[in-house]
Amino acid sequence: MALLDAYTKPLTANQVAHLLRRATFGPSPDQLKTLTGQTAAQIVAKLLADQPVPAPPLDLTTSKTFTDQPFDQTNAGKLEGYVKLWWANLMLNQPVSLLEKMTLFWSNHFVTNDSTVNDYRFMYRYNTLLRQYALGNFKAFAMAITQDPAMLRFLNGNQNVAGTPNENYARELQELFTIGRNGGYTEEDVRTAAKALTGWTDTNYRDASTATIGSTFRANRHDTTDKTFSATYQNTVIKGRSGANAGIDELNDLLDMILKNAETARYICRRIYRWFVNFDITTDVETNVIIPLADLFRKSNFELKPVMSALLQSQHFFDSALQGAMIKSPTDLVIGTFRFWGVQAPDPTQNITGYYQIASYIYARLKEQQQDLLNPPTVFGWTAYYQTGYYQQWINSTTLGLRGFLGDALTTNALKLNGKAVIDVLAYAKTLSDPTDPAKLVSDMTTQLIAIPLDQSQKDFLTDTILLNALPRYEWTAEWNDYIKAPNDAAKKQAVQIKLTTFLQYIFRMAEYQIQ
Repeated sequence: MALLDAYTKPLTANQVAHLLRRATFGPSPDQLKTLTGQTAAQIVAKLLADQPVPAPPLDLTTSKTFTDQPFDQTNAGKLEGYVKLWWANLMLNQPVSLLEKMTLFWSNHFVTNDSTVNDYRFMYRYNTLLRQYALGNFKAFAMAITQDPAMLRFLNGNQNVAGTPNENYARELQELFTIGRNGGYTEEDVRTAAKALTGWTDTNYRDASTATIGSTFRANRHDTTDKTFSATYQNTVIKGRSGANAGIDELNDLLDMILKNAETARYICRRIYRWFVNFDITTDVETNVIIPLADLFRKSNFELKPVMSALLQSQHFFDSALQGAMIKSPTDLVIGTFRFWGVQAPDPTQNITGYYQIASYIYARLKEQQQDLLNPPTVFGWTAYYQTGYYQQWINSTTLGLRGFLGDALTTNALKLNGKAVIDVLAYAKTLSDPTDPAKLVSDMTTQLIAIPLDQSQKDFLTDTILLNALPRYEWTAEWNDYIKAPNDAAKKQAVQIKLTTFLQYIFRMAEYQIQ
């Protein structure tokens, strides 16, 4: 069996949940019911379908757009926050689509951050560029990101001029964005690439007089000499050019040269693999997944959809050993939990206060768990994605307690969003196959909430010790039936609600809930 061969059997509920946990920010119970029994090819086609361009964020105070207006110095911090909250709600409300997970992936690959850029209009434009190219052509993406005003600011491309080239972007273009630090490029290649990239600058940064932002090429600041590269790039010479098209033409040649090296496609495929499948790349995976996937990437002229389609419906992806192999990032944990319990952000044109209340709570949890949207700490991205092994950084002495606090807040009903508790555990229990049987109830809940199957001893512990607190199992059956017969009886309702709440709080704090 070749690892990239398609998995063709109808998917079980467990396999659908695995696919949606990795390709989106988690399934809802309705999605699990709807998609179970479909094939990976059918679901992946839905995941890769084009999505409409989302409406831009609105100002809570005015209910109007602001990213298409001149820079507002007075309210800049608040408006930057609205861009982040808008993105959080796009993740929360996502359909069965790969787009939002890919957009987050690329924000950790082609990194910028708002702490450095410091113009909310630039950061909004950057996010729209990520989602525009997230599943498109990689070369076109790299062309666009090189000219993006946020990137020009973040990696000093706007300071890169003939005579005094700034090497920052040229270095990261190779080390982090394309061929990778093990790709064999030299320090001279960095200096030479910087010369090819001279002349670009952003326009109207933090300008309070105009709504127009973007980038431009200044021909008079471009190095017009020929650029000769190392043997890694087959001693390619990029012809020096002058005039208005010199910048784009040399950028095009530079990317063609980098993409010709086989290691570039392999590096990108490794990054994708580590984000969606597993952080550890064995020799077998390198040989039988990464290399053939990279070959497909090159043969498809660097289109991303064929790569994602092949990976997400492969035999390897559905290997049961890979379920639970990744620690949930804060976005996976927080947004995935909210999505499972049916939380959706309202239409901001109808209820802008409720829209931002939900997003504000979600964003606060992401930030405290160390995944601040649009603000990775360094050009390497968030620490947990920096290199193999660092994914464990999502769990530390600070974030572990905060993860538990999230579960407690959602289950005690103390938290109200738009006037409603996030979790109605009684309503949920009624949807399960047989809530009168505590063993079946525990089995159903853990199957839906936890990525890996529990053994019988774990289920028995959860049933007898956590749910029932050493009561005989028949006591639960009697209590549940009494509640169903008299749902408005406060004492009978409380008898089952307290047990279910305690059980759910325990589940949220289990190590198994922290993985996917």
